[in-house]
Amino acid sequence: MVLRPASPEELDAAEALIDVWLANEFESNDAIVDVTRDESISRRWYVRLAGEERDFTTIWMTLGQRTLKYESYVMPSPEENAAKLYEFVLRLNHRLVGAQFGIGPEDAIFLTGELQLSALNDDELDRIVGTIFEYVEQYFRPALRIGFASRFTD
Repeated sequence: MVLRPASPEELDAAEALIDVWLANEFESNDAIVDVTRDESISRRWYVRLAGEERDFTTIWMTLGQRTLKYESYVMPSPEENAAKLYEFVLRLNHRLVGAQFGIGPEDAIFLTGELQLSALNDDELDRIVGTIFEYVEQYFRPALRIGFASRFTD
């Protein structure tokens, strides 16, 4: 199925929905420490959350003509055990819902996903931010222990 591109009015409505939701969450959710619009990329937001396993998690959301793409940097390229780390995150992908691990720029590990614009609403925005935050919190430390094993001593 090919998704039709959103009209300018639909994109404006989606952008407004995201702006309002993020503003409300920033005011009411103590975990969200910053929400910023990217001045250089149209319709792109940065949402920064305070965590426990990782000090901060930043989620980039980019509104396109057909989907809302979202991503978060998880960790740098592994210094060791690369194959073991890639197997770990690929096996996680089999059970994750709403996001998947991937190798991004500079071989860093990212969590990414996208949502059709027709499904965009407050509940889905909440799911996206909650899912990415939860997965980073849950898997950051185990992934780090694999990719940088010699730095950890128990």
